[in-house]
Amino acid sequence: MVVDLVVAELERVHERITGRFARSEPRARVREYVPGLVAGLERKNGWTLAEHAGEVSPDGMQRLLRRADWDVDGVRDDVRDYVIEHLGDRQGVLIKDETGFLKKGTRSAGVQRQYSGTAGRIENCQIGTFLAYASDRGHALIDRELYLPTSWTEDRERCRAAGIPDEVGFATKPRQLMAMLARAFDAGCAVFLGHRGRSLRTGQVPAGLAGRPRRLARAGAALQRHPHHHRRRRAACG
Repeated sequence: MVVDLVVAELERVHERITGRFARSEPRARVREYVPGLVAGLERKNGWTLAEHAGEVSPDGMQRLLRRADWDVDGVRDDVRDYVIEHLGDRQGVLIKDETGFLKKGTRSAGVQRQYSGTAGRIENCQIGTFLAYASDRGHALIDRELYLPTSWTEDRERCRAAGIPDEVGFATKPRQLMAMLARAFDAGCAVFLGHRGRSLRTGQVPAGLAGRPRRLARAGAALQRHPHHHRRRRAACG
């Protein structure tokens, strides 16, 4: 049955990421958390995910996300590799987008009054920059960055209070995109940028883009705007 296949696949995903969690409690909690993410819930937050897992309060889910000791970037890499293995295709594309998360307070990392495409206006919100992979086999997010305005990065005490390490500085959204593209390339993604139809693989950057962050950022933006119409700017994994 389809349900049995989904359950078995989710269990394989859990086995893949379980080494990223230092303690048994978060390892067990994430086994309940992930199925909630892919469930058909109208809204996904601490309460709804806890209810889906049969828990009476969101405390456990919130502890997993806020205070538990686990390798966040390692899980990101595991998920990206999983997506590439299962959805990778020579005609696949990388897609960049940003999303606003509306907030009421001032303590959430990166929050300030700024334009949110989600709301279509200036709101008090956080902005996340995301990279997705899509092919005929399916689509999934593979990377993310939280945008930190200078109002945050120039106030290190505020950053520390929100759990932002001192080494994290300001980065524009194009710079964030470049970092995510670099990680995707290093993980084995091939990208077509009109270089005589050549496929660029791990560690390869065309001479015209080497040391040219703006050109690389524009190439990434083109992947977002016209993923299915500009064949000379294709990105593929596999």
